[in-house]
Amino acid sequence: MPDLTRRGFIRASITATGGMMLGFHLPLSANSDAADPAAEINAWLTIGADDSITIRVAQAEMGQGVFTALPMIVAEELEADWRNVRAEFADANRSIRENRVYQRMSTGGSYAIRGSRSYLQQAGAEARERLIKAAAEMWLVGPEECYADYGRIHHKNSGRSTNYGAVASAAAMVSVANVRIKKPEQFNLLGLPTKRLDVPAKVNGSAVFGIDVRIPDMVYAAVAHCPVLGGEVRSLLFNAVRNRPGIIRSVRLKHSVAIVAEHFWQAKTAIDAMPVQWKLGPAAKTYSGSIKSEFVDTLKLDGAVIYSQGDVVVAMDEAEKSFKSDYVAPYLAHACMEPLNCTVHVQADRVDIWTGVQDPESALRVASQLTGIPPVNVYVHNCFLGGGFGRRSNMDFVEEAVLIAMEVGRPVQMIWTREEDMRSGRYRPMSAMRFKAGFDLDKHLVAYTNHSVTHSLAADRGQAEDMNKLDNASVEGLVDMPYRVANKEISHTAKNTHLTSWWWRSVGHSQNAFAMECFVDEMASASDMDPIAFRRKHLAGNTALLNVLDVVERESGWGKKKFPQGTAQGIAIHESFGTICAQVAEVTVSDQGDLKVNRIVCAIDCGNLVNPLSAEMQVESGIVFGLTAALYGKLTVENGVILEDNFDTYRMVTMAEMPVIETHFALSGGEKWGGLGEPATPPVAPAVCNALYRITGRRIRILPIKDYLLRRA
Repeated sequence: MPDLTRRGFIRASITATGGMMLGFHLPLSANSDAADPAAEINAWLTIGADDSITIRVAQAEMGQGVFTALPMIVAEELEADWRNVRAEFADANRSIRENRVYQRMSTGGSYAIRGSRSYLQQAGAEARERLIKAAAEMWLVGPEECYADYGRIHHKNSGRSTNYGAVASAAAMVSVANVRIKKPEQFNLLGLPTKRLDVPAKVNGSAVFGIDVRIPDMVYAAVAHCPVLGGEVRSLLFNAVRNRPGIIRSVRLKHSVAIVAEHFWQAKTAIDAMPVQWKLGPAAKTYSGSIKSEFVDTLKLDGAVIYSQGDVVVAMDEAEKSFKSDYVAPYLAHACMEPLNCTVHVQADRVDIWTGVQDPESALRVASQLTGIPPVNVYVHNCFLGGGFGRRSNMDFVEEAVLIAMEVGRPVQMIWTREEDMRSGRYRPMSAMRFKAGFDLDKHLVAYTNHSVTHSLAADRGQAEDMNKLDNASVEGLVDMPYRVANKEISHTAKNTHLTSWWWRSVGHSQNAFAMECFVDEMASASDMDPIAFRRKHLAGNTALLNVLDVVERESGWGKKKFPQGTAQGIAIHESFGTICAQVAEVTVSDQGDLKVNRIVCAIDCGNLVNPLSAEMQVESGIVFGLTAALYGKLTVENGVILEDNFDTYRMVTMAEMPVIETHFALSGGEKWGGLGEPATPPVAPAVCNALYRITGRRIRILPIKDYLLRRA
C-alpha cells in the first residue's frame, strides 16, 4: 500500500463520509445547570468519554459558514478526528463573567476568521498539549515522548496509545504553557473542502432560528412603528380591539406601539385594526427625489479634504483635457429573509433573551441597562440568523422586545412583520460622488479628485459629535484608492436625513467601488486604453492587485472572445476587508432592451482559506447580494414614508436571472488572512455597468440599473 499522509487520509475520509460531519448541537439554554458528562478542556471545547468533541463558536452563524470554519481552526490544532466534532454557540453571559473569555463575539466586517483565528488556534493547541500531558502522566513518561494524532495520544517508544475521551477529565486538571501553533504549510484539515456542520439541521428543520423559539407560557407581540422614521406616538385607542380573542394588553413606546396576544396572528390583526395617531414631524414632507437633489447639490460645495498629494489645482489647470462625472447610490434595505424577532423573559432577578443577533454581548448590555438587572444575571441564547448583513448588529429590536416584556411579566416573542422590518430604518447610507480627472497631451492621467457626500453612519450611531467629523465608513475604498496618479485630492461631506443608517454588507465599499470603478473605466476611455490595460498601468508596482487582475483576465478570456452583437464584458477590481476581488461580468442586452447577466468570473485573494467549500459559497453569496442591489435596489420616500415594504416591491434577483458564477482563488498565502463575507459584493455593480457601456455607449451613474431603459448603441 502506498504511503498516505495525514492530510491525504483526511481528504479520503471526507470523501468517504460525505464531509465527516456527525454531530450538531444548539442548546437553547447555554447556562443550563444540568450535569454534562463531557470534560471541559478549556472555555472553547469539551470532550466526552465517547470521544465526542464540542467546540464553541463565539460568532453568529447567518449562513456564512462560521459554525464549521471556526471549529475547523480549533480541530486543526487539536489534531482531532473531525468526524467526532460538533458545534454550539458560546455563552455571552459566561464571557462577561470571565473577563471576555470568548474575546470578540461581535460578527461583522468579514472578521470572524481573520479576527479570531490566532486565539482559536491557541485554544486548540492548548487542549492538545493538555491531553498529551495527561496521557504522559498516566503512562509515567515525559510529555515530549508523546504526540497527538487524529483523536488519539501515542507514546513514541512503547507504541501505546489512548483515545482523547479516556484522558479528557485528567486533561482538564493539568496546565501547560508556551504552546506552539501551526504555520499554514503544516495544516492537515484547514484548506480542505469540508461540508458544513449546520446544513443537515437546516435541511431537516431541527435548526433553531430566533423565530422558531417556543418557551412555556410564551405570548406574542406585534409592533407598529410610526410610518415616518423619527415620528412619535400621539395617542392610541386600545378599547377598539381589547375584547378580541386572545388579546392581553397594549404597550405604548416612544416611536411604536405593540399589542400582546396569545397568538401572533391575533396580535397582528389587532394592531392593524387599532386606531393610532402619530406625530409625524417635519420629515413627513420629504421625498426621495428631493433628497437625491440635496445630496447632488452639496457636491457643488467644498468638502473637508481628507487626503491630498501633489498640486491638484495646478495640474488640473494645466491639463490638456479634463472631465467630471457624478455618481449616486441610493438608500438600501438589508431585506433579511427572517424578519426581526426577539423572545424575552424578564423576571425579578434574571433576564433571558432568545434571538439571532450579530452581537450577543450588546444584547446583554441593553437588557441589563433597561431592566436594572446586573449583566451577570442576563442570559442571551443566540440562535441561527436568517440573514444578517449587518442589520442584526443593531440592538433596536432587542431593546423594543425587552421594554415590551417588562410590561407583560411573561415570556414574550416580539416579531416585526416584513413590512415593519423594511420600513423601520437602518439602511445602507445614500451617497453622491463627484470625480474629476485631468489628462496631458499624451492622454496620461495627471490629476484626479473625488468629493463624496454621504449619510453618516457614525452620526446615527452617536459617535460623531457633529456632522463635520469624518465617518471612516463613508470614504473606505475612496480615500485609499490604489491607482497611481501624481496629483490627487479626496474630500468628503457628511449629510444626514430623517432616515437612519447602519452597516450593510460591505458598508461604504459597496457604493464607493461602484462609483470609482465606473469612473476608472471612464478614464480608460479618455486615455483610449483597454480597461484592464489602463488599470494595469496605474497599478504598477502593486503586485497583489496585479496578480488578481491577471487571473481574472485569463480566466474570463478578456479580449480573446468574439461575442455576438449586444453582448460584452465589463471589469472591476476592489480591495476590502483585507481581500482583493476582481470580477468580469458578461452581459447581454436584447433588441428590446432587456438585460441579462450571463456570467460573472471572479478572482479573489484572501491569502489563505479555512474551508474552500464555504469560501466559494461566500463569494457566490456576495455576488448575488451585489447583483440584486445593482439591478433593483432602491428605497422610495413619499411624504417621509418608505414605500418598498416587501419582496413584491423590493425585488431580489430570481433563480432564473442568476448568471453562471466562476470563482478562482488567487491565494497569496503567507500571513495574510482576509475576510470573505463581503469583498465579493462591491465589484459587481461596476463590472455590470462597465459591460453595459460597451454595449449601449451609455454610462449608468445612478443605481439601480433597472430604472433605465436600455438600448444598444
